[in-house]
Order: sequence, then structure tokens, then C-alpha cells
Amino acid sequence: MRPHLSISRRTRRTPFSSRVEAAGASGYTVYNHTLLATSFRGIEVDYWHLCENVQVWDVSCEKQVTLMGPGANQLAQYMTPRDLTDTKVGRCYYLPMCDEKGKMMNDAVAIKVNDRHWRLSVADSDVLLWAKGLAVGFGLDVEVREPDIFPLAVQGPKAEELMCRVFGDEIKQLGFFAIAPFIYNGQRMKVARSGMSKQTGYEVFVNDANIGTQLWDELFAKGQDLDVRAGCPNLIERIESGLLSFGSDMDHETSPFEIGLEKYVNLDANIDSLSLPALRAYTPSKKLIGLVLEYHRSLNDLDVFVGNKKVGVISSQAYSPKYMRRLAFFMCDLEALNGATEVEVNTAQGRATGTLASLPFNFEALGLTACR
Repeated sequence: MRPHLSISRRTRRTPFSSRVEAAGASGYTVYNHTLLATSFRGIEVDYWHLCENVQVWDVSCEKQVTLMGPGANQLAQYMTPRDLTDTKVGRCYYLPMCDEKGKMMNDAVAIKVNDRHWRLSVADSDVLLWAKGLAVGFGLDVEVREPDIFPLAVQGPKAEELMCRVFGDEIKQLGFFAIAPFIYNGQRMKVARSGMSKQTGYEVFVNDANIGTQLWDELFAKGQDLDVRAGCPNLIERIESGLLSFGSDMDHETSPFEIGLEKYVNLDANIDSLSLPALRAYTPSKKLIGLVLEYHRSLNDLDVFVGNKKVGVISSQAYSPKYMRRLAFFMCDLEALNGATEVEVNTAQGRATGTLASLPFNFEALGLTACR
């Protein structure tokens, strides 16, 4: 008998949950204490559809933590080693968020609403509590809260066409990582050109739960000829795209330098950042690296070896039907790896050799051609 997920008030539903269930969600996880579908017709079927058509995702689990007041800018800067001095209103910014030891607390997309208002679209950890603690501890004049905003993502190569049908052709003017207000059913809500995939994508920040299902239904009604389907963040697409997942590929013991986020760390900036002193003194001893296995083999475990020496552990992995390889991320011990370019893993058919790769994967450099 397969285990099931017991749902209670502690496991939050969303304005779109009834539609997700009706669409045939076949699996769920819990993300920021909220239900998130993990599959519909199967991970590979969902993957191909995402790459070729358009999907609507309930990503209300992507909680919005708002910082409002005279101290909002100061608090936002305390939370990240990225220099926010010249940030612009109406733009989204990817932020590694780090503690006083230079370790990751979250990787958020921050939206600068105005000079006294930031909104953090957070990954799966309790940023609300951390932000409240910092605000109180530093005595900042800022209100920290989690408003009722429910992100709905429209993802895939046909996403722009579907969004234009619902919100108008002005959507085409929205640049990547830009955010702007649009009117739907008389309600003003923000739309960003972003999302939890590398496909063409948008996120609608629904701020009225009562019209959430209406918007969902209209997207499906106007996207029938585009083969619109319900979807969710897809593991295969995420790994192919080199997108990291908090809790899987990083945690509270990980430095941004270990996961390729050094370009978002401004070591020389003259800013008040909680983590910069520790990061300036930090020398990484491990690093997240890509791994390519030639055969479609199931892994017996997640350990990675050079000879008989264990050099790391796989954090995420999936078989890519597009490139016909098993792709993985693994956190390696740099000293133990000692410059090796090939490693071994344990599979159901015995030891298999894999090739190391930089992240995100450069499939052309790896000599891999998409099969479809």
C-alpha cells in the first residue's frame, strides 16, 4: 500500500486547488506549508508537453514576503550579499539570501515595488520568520508580513500567445524579469515575465482569491487550440536548465560560492549586508557540479566515487529523454575529486562511469544533440 499525504489546515490549499484536482494531479508535495502538484500525466509526458505547448501552474506555494516602510531597503540589503543600491522599481532580482555565517537561508526573486516596499517571492523555507527577527533585532521601521497573493504561472513556448488572449497584446512589451500591473476583471494585479522553468513564462500574482478560479478557467477556455494543460514545476526540465532547488541542491549549510551564485555576491560593495564579512573570508572546499551518465540506468544510491574514494553526493537527478542521458547535480569535495573529470556511481546494473560538466549544462559542448 502506497503512503498518502494527509491534508489538514496546516497543509494549505490554494484558490486553484479544486482546478488542480479536477485536472488530474497524480502527485503532490508540500512547499512552504502549501500543496504543490508534482505530476499530472507522468513526469516525462508532462515534460514534453511543457517544452512544446503551454501549461498553467498553481504555484501559490511561492509565498510573498513583503517588507514595507522606511526600513524596507535596509532590511532587504541586510538579507542579501547582492548590492541593491542601484535597483530599479518594476524589476525582479534574483537574490541569494544569507545569514551571518554566509550560509544560504533562501534563494528568492525580489520585486522592488517602490523605494519603501520590497516583495520577496521565496523558495521553500520560513523567510517570513527570519525577516521578522532581523527587523526586530536591528530595530528597523518596517512591517514584515505575508499577504494573500497567489502566484499562477503560465509556462511554455505558447505562453505569450495565451497571455495576450487574456491580458492583451501589451504583454509583449514586458521584458524578461520585468513586472508591471495589468487589469483582469476590474482587478489590478502584477504580472512578471518569469517562472520556475527556462521556457517562455509568466507569473500572475493573483491578489483576489475570489477571481482565481475565473482566471484559471479563462486561460483554459482561450487556450484550447494551443493544447493548454495543467502543469507544475518539472524535474527533468529543471535539471536540463540548471535550475537549483532550495532544500535539494542547497540548504542552510551551503555557501553561495558552492552553488555557482558568486556573480550575485558583491564582495567589494560598501553595503550593510549581514553575510558579507563572513563571505569575504570564506574559501569553498566543495562545489555543485553537473554529472552526465551515458546510459538510462536507475541509481542504487546517491554516492559518487573516484575509484573507491567517495567524493560527493547527488542532490538532484533525472533521465533526459531529449538528450537520452541521465543528468545529475552533485556536491563534490574538491580535495577528494583532485581534478578528476570522470566519476563512478552505483546503478542497478553495477558501476557506471559519468562525465563531469559545468552548470548549467552546455549540451553542445558535451556533444549532445536534442532528439526532438
